[in-house]
Order: sequence, then structure tokens, then C-alpha cells
Amino acid sequence: MTSSSIRRLALLAATALMALAPSLALAGGEVNIYSSRHYDTDERLYSDFTEATGIKINLIEGKEEELMERMKAEGANSPADVFVTADAGRLWRAYEGKLLQAVDSGILKDRIPEALRQPEGYWFAVSQRARVIFYDKAKVSEPPKTYAELADPKYKGKICARTSSNIYMLSLLAAFISHNGEQAAKAWAQGFKDNLARDPQGGDTDQIKAVVSGECEIAVANTYYFARAIAGGVDGLSGSTDKIGLVFPDQDGNGTHVNISGAGVAANSPNRDNAVKFLEYLTSDSAQQYFANGNNEYPVVAGVKANSIVEGLGGFKADTLNLNELGVHQARAQEIYNEVGYK
Repeated sequence: MTSSSIRRLALLAATALMALAPSLALAGGEVNIYSSRHYDTDERLYSDFTEATGIKINLIEGKEEELMERMKAEGANSPADVFVTADAGRLWRAYEGKLLQAVDSGILKDRIPEALRQPEGYWFAVSQRARVIFYDKAKVSEPPKTYAELADPKYKGKICARTSSNIYMLSLLAAFISHNGEQAAKAWAQGFKDNLARDPQGGDTDQIKAVVSGECEIAVANTYYFARAIAGGVDGLSGSTDKIGLVFPDQDGNGTHVNISGAGVAANSPNRDNAVKFLEYLTSDSAQQYFANGNNEYPVVAGVKANSIVEGLGGFKADTLNLNELGVHQARAQEIYNEVGYK
């Protein structure tokens, strides 16, 4: 992004924020954010928010589990106001651990689709990504069109995927449980395991790299990893993305599984009003672009476009399952993986 583009977005962010919630202006005070995100574009988000509201941001960064453990240890004296992380499954863990509190905001309800927020207002999506199927164009003439097809024996020995304990894999199976029931989910997990080309290992980028290297022919991964590779700088993948095909699964059914980066107000927030204002700010059009583009994701607010690379991946119908279900079925998903011997 050019410097002139950044300046334009900064101006738009401040303008959009004032139009969205004029009461935010010059509120003053501070807000303490515990975040597992580490993107340079987020810094501009924070400075724009402070400029528009007078609220100082104090940022604590770390891994998701570390931040949650820290909040638990701090208890009622925790300075945390906002918890930011990736995946609804992790946000559900924070909710179950009583680390978040409910927020009743008309702005958040109006701007964020119902499926992308916790029903009682404990957390809200601020960006989203799709979990899709990648395949070797030269070797796979008929790629899977649905998640269910990934368990079809015709793909035996062709698939690469992450370990069962990975939150993305847990959330995908949790969604399958919610839609199809536990019996069907277990049969799918068994078939999917039987179709693996290697033991589960590595991250999402590693799965797509394995398609390029020929270790497997099909991979399951989130869209933003592929978008990063298209942008350049990903060893073993950038420069080879034209060899990879992409399928948005279940377009004739439930729609493609999506997950999120999201945030909630901490249970013991000492600056609750400012915390709510920050969440509302994240739904402004320009803040949505900043937040989503920092990780090549899709905005959650209707009408706000992703960056050109992400838009270039194509449009798709998303699953409208409320993402709280991913947490509800998370434990059972892990049990099913264990039962079928998926590592």
C-alpha cells in the first residue's frame, strides 16, 4: 500500500468513525488491548482511533493461550479491556473461561451479521477468512467440491492437512457436527484420515507448499495464506501459485466454512465504555479495510471490499452457521479425531 493510500485511508477512517458514532469524539481516557495479532497496519488503526477519540491505546501482544492465562491469573485486577484473537473457537474458550462480558451495542448489531457474533454479545467478528480446498491443477481434474467429498476413497493418499488439535481443524469438524450430527462427522473424520498423503503436520502454508512440491495433490487451508503467497515473499510457494487451483466448498449446500478474527470486552474491564467504543470503531468502513487487509482477510461489514488479491480469489457463498457453534462442539470434535486415530 502506498503512503498516499495510507493517508487517504487514515482520513477516511476518522471521517467514517465520526459518522458512525459521533459520541466517540474526544472521549479521553485509555483502553488496554490484549491482542494476538501482530500486523503493522494495526498500528495505524490504533493511532487513528486515538486521534478521533482522544482515547490512548495501551497494547499487550502475545499468543492466544498466553493472554488468556494472563487474564485468568490477573483476575478481578486485570487491566485488560479488550481481547483480540483469531478463530471463534478461541473466543469461545475465553467466553467459557468467563474472561469476557456481554455488550449490547446497536452499532455492533447493525454492522456485524448475526452469524458472526456471539448471540449474547460476548464477542464479535471484525474480519473473516474462508477455509477452502486447494489442488494441483495438473494432477487433479475433478477436485472435491464439498467438504464431505474430502472423505471419498477416490482421493486416498492425496490430501495434506494439519493436526487434529489445530483450532482450524477443530472448528471445521465442529461445523460438520452442527450440520450433520456426530455419527456423520465421525464417518467423515475416518474417511478424511484414510485419504491423507502423510501424517498431519505443519501450518496452513505448509499444506499448500506440499501441493507445489508434489507431496500431495489436495490441501485444506485458509484463504489468507494463499493470498500472502500471491502477494510474494513466501518461500516455496510464491511464484508457483498459478499451479494451484482453489475451490470454495459447498456452494450448492451450506456454503463455505468461514472463521474470524474477533474481539470481546474483558470481564473485568476497568475502561468498559472505551472498550465498547473501540469495538464499534472497528466496524467503520475504513477500519474494516485496515483490519482485514493487515492479514489478507475479508471484512465482515457488508459493502466493504477486501484488497485486490483477496477479491481476485473469487466470490463465494459463506456458511451462515452461527460461529458460536464451533465452540459448542469443539470438545466433541477433538474426541472424534482421537477415536478415529487422526493425530
